Amino acid sequence: MNSDPKHPPNIASQILEQDRQDREALALLLDRHLSRSDRLLVQQTQMGSTEAFIGSVTLEWLDSRVRFASQLPLFRKKFDPETDNVIRDEETIDEILQRPLDWSRQAALAVYLVARKAHKFPAVLVVLSADWVDDPQADEWDEQGRARESAADFTPLDKDGTVGLLEISDRVSLFTLDGQHRLMGVQGLMQLIKTGKLQGYNKQKKAIGHHITIEDLQKQYQVDPSHVQTLAKEKIGIEFIPAVVKGETREEARLRIRSIFVHVNLMAVNLSKGQLAVLNEDDGFSIVARKIAVQHPLFKEAKYRKPRVNWDSATVASKSTVLTTLQALKDMSERYLSARFPSWKPSDNKGLIPMRPEDDEIAAGFKEFSQFFDYLSRLLSYERLEYETETPRMRRFSHEKGGGEGNFLFRPVGQVAFAQAMGILVYEKKLSLEKLFEKLARFDADGGFSGMENPQSIWYGVLYDPNRKRILVAGRDLAAKLLIYILGGINDNYDRANLRKELAKARTFGNQAMNFDGKFVDPKKIDLPPVLH
Repeated sequence: MNSDPKHPPNIASQILEQDRQDREALALLLDRHLSRSDRLLVQQTQMGSTEAFIGSVTLEWLDSRVRFASQLPLFRKKFDPETDNVIRDEETIDEILQRPLDWSRQAALAVYLVARKAHKFPAVLVVLSADWVDDPQADEWDEQGRARESAADFTPLDKDGTVGLLEISDRVSLFTLDGQHRLMGVQGLMQLIKTGKLQGYNKQKKAIGHHITIEDLQKQYQVDPSHVQTLAKEKIGIEFIPAVVKGETREEARLRIRSIFVHVNLMAVNLSKGQLAVLNEDDGFSIVARKIAVQHPLFKEAKYRKPRVNWDSATVASKSTVLTTLQALKDMSERYLSARFPSWKPSDNKGLIPMRPEDDEIAAGFKEFSQFFDYLSRLLSYERLEYETETPRMRRFSHEKGGGEGNFLFRPVGQVAFAQAMGILVYEKKLSLEKLFEKLARFDADGGFSGMENPQSIWYGVLYDPNRKRILVAGRDLAAKLLIYILGGINDNYDRANLRKELAKARTFGNQAMNFDGKFVDPKKIDLPPVLH
């Protein structure tokens, strides 16, 4: 067709029109292929010799189609239907791919998907196994027992063969290689959607506690029940690895899959409790603890001294120069502020998870926790850090190399017990923080927090184990009760009698108890220490 010289064609318009027509054609082509439930659009990837296919599926589809590795035909004879785990014995130990499932995690994972608007699960890595893989007589195996084709039936749609359709019909079985607890959480979500309730379990999948219901979630998180129903259609990333690739024997395939599983888990390093506290943006106590660690003068970094907070580990070595850990600060925050901000924790024990508090509440919590540390930092034990000594000297017991003062306030377990006691006294007993610290200042000046390894100390046998000559973490709650008592917070005679029995038991070794004079006596003769005035 001849063009009109007075009206030359608009080349740009023609290109745009052609582009529009191409997109419409591609959309029609994809609709025709993607409308089939037995095919999934994926992209092929290759790392080393590992062939894989990446796509996305709905949570509803993941729940209905993907299973745990223990449910493969390979494990049927040794499969425990109660826990969905493989029974470990000499026949299965070399076959097992996964760690045992921890069913106590299911409820929390399912609730996370419901309660968090910005929720996200990483992609699930699954093994795709065709129906012929477990049949040694199938035509797909040659005379040498090698696969004539891959277990993954992939039809490329582009010239490079990287984008295409993967068969996911009922002839294909799928099981998790990495992401079994994500699958567990999705299964719990679908149970909640279908039945309106979710049972909590212990690690071995024994039912414990009450059901979590949609009504519970409405009350705790203001969740709209209609919103919960829509979660089934949300999509999650999924990566498929063929159970067998062309040219492999079944044994070679098993070793390849097992090797991939090991490598995936070796590359994924679990976060420590301290690192989780650093990253947690939903737990109010963690947020306040982080702010204290970087802003309060007792902890914030200064050029003239070494760092005072261990951000990663939950423990402090006797020779460490840090004063505490972020995990301890988080525990202190929770125990000190729980009674002040009860909404920061779920109101029951149903497995619900906390929601991020409002900013004004976080600011109030930080202010009150800061005031607590303002007073604490003025105690003689901590004031000495500024002009006289370093933390290792204050922390070490006298019998440890280099000697030390064995100070209660320089051990994370002591710090947590201290915060626990003060929180109860201030927010439940309604006692004045200022007056409490006036008593504590005299107690500290008299050495009340030092020398835990000596029988004269009220912490002997409570936070110090004289047999093993080390700290006794299990004594934290008793230590908190003793602090509450000596500060005048236990007036009931019955409560005092029970506390005396607990203290006597802690200081009893064999049939005799160690009194505050360092002598063995009948446990009934152990008295409570005097109340501070």
